[in-house]
Amino acid sequence: MLALVAAGYLLYPVWRAAHPTPPDLTVRYRTDPTPVVAVAKPQLEIINTSKKTVSLNDVTVRYYFTADGGSAYGFDCVDAAVGCSNVSGTIVPMANPTADATDYLELTFAAGAGTLAPGANSKGISLQLFRLDHQNLNQASDRSFNAADTSFKPSKQVTGYLRGALVWGQAPAGDGPAAASPGASAQPSGAPAPKPAVPDGVVFDNFHYSGPTDPALIKHGWRIRTSKGGPGIADTWSAGGVSFPGEPSAQGGQVLQLQAATNGTKEGTTQAEVQSANTPFLTGTYAARIYFADQPTSGTNGDHINESFYTISPDDSLYSELDNEYMPNGGWGSKGPVLDTTTWFSAKAGDRSTQRHNMSLQGWHTIVITAVNGVATYSLDGKDLFSSTGKYYPREAMVVNFNAWFVDLPFTGPRTWDMKVNWFYYNAKQAMSLTDVQKTVTDFYGNGTNYVNTVPKP
Repeated sequence: MLALVAAGYLLYPVWRAAHPTPPDLTVRYRTDPTPVVAVAKPQLEIINTSKKTVSLNDVTVRYYFTADGGSAYGFDCVDAAVGCSNVSGTIVPMANPTADATDYLELTFAAGAGTLAPGANSKGISLQLFRLDHQNLNQASDRSFNAADTSFKPSKQVTGYLRGALVWGQAPAGDGPAAASPGASAQPSGAPAPKPAVPDGVVFDNFHYSGPTDPALIKHGWRIRTSKGGPGIADTWSAGGVSFPGEPSAQGGQVLQLQAATNGTKEGTTQAEVQSANTPFLTGTYAARIYFADQPTSGTNGDHINESFYTISPDDSLYSELDNEYMPNGGWGSKGPVLDTTTWFSAKAGDRSTQRHNMSLQGWHTIVITAVNGVATYSLDGKDLFSSTGKYYPREAMVVNFNAWFVDLPFTGPRTWDMKVNWFYYNAKQAMSLTDVQKTVTDFYGNGTNYVNTVPKP
């Protein structure tokens, strides 16, 4: 009998070696096969291969790459079954870079991403990785890139962590998770804390997109105007004026840039506009950090340029508009620099409540509009400028617009004007001060959140 027991113990190591305990998580990966591209497009799936339910809020995934050309990199989430609003990404330079990994894209998940039951799959998380100088990148030497994986396959070159413990993949040398004290919930080295849940009625976007044709831009509810009509020089709206360059002076290092350009003729003029779609904006708090220009980026100064941030309803039945228009050189007979703040009741009748502010806005400023309890208030850098009440208050859902356009063309010769938007924030539930808005936005940046939209769809 003892001999049989001993034999059993001797056999167990052999059996265990042939039947290893499955990992708690499996990360599967696929991509486009071309190594030299403008935008890398890794897609990931997380599978719960344990016997316990796993909260995605406890999961961290790292995708390793080599940064090319000394450029800073950006990331966005194009699509995810768990919702891109629940996916955050941080690009981290490695403390101990290797030949195939100088940086990694670290993904974390908000509580809203939910849980994975045993055997469940997060389904596809479609990502984009790009250089902020918008030059091509070469993935051939990237640790996590595999041109052969054009369909989802397990990849040990992408690592997965559960509550800080490495449970999937092979991390580069010297890049393991931070050690944790016994009983503590460790985080991977340098990782942020788990993302908190975002309340309903919030939109945030810091415009980390690869370019005007980025599919994430459309999926996140933005449209670049190319249609005809006004304002400004009619029928000159162009996608060519919209870009997303790196910007060292911006929070997070990237902006939406709206460029208006002209040679003084209608045929040589382009104007730029980005507008929201599919989100019903109404009351609450609107905020944006904007770079206003008092001089052209190139060419002679003197244009009656209009740099605008406003909300507007799509029809005139219950017309609503909350309007900020900055004109550094004035327009319509007024001298600049001037900021007009206006709440509209009827565009057809020209019925509005407005106040003009003679001031220069050269540089970065944060505009906040609150519309709560029948009062619409416009503020600049925390200072209230103007309030409207009564019928001058939003009555129906609106879209958000950023645009740069010419009131007229007073002279000939080439010139360009650049307006920049660092971020946009909206809270449908409450009026917020600049301090509260900035804290919320800084928290988003701090945990790697580029985009959130929890406003219920109509």
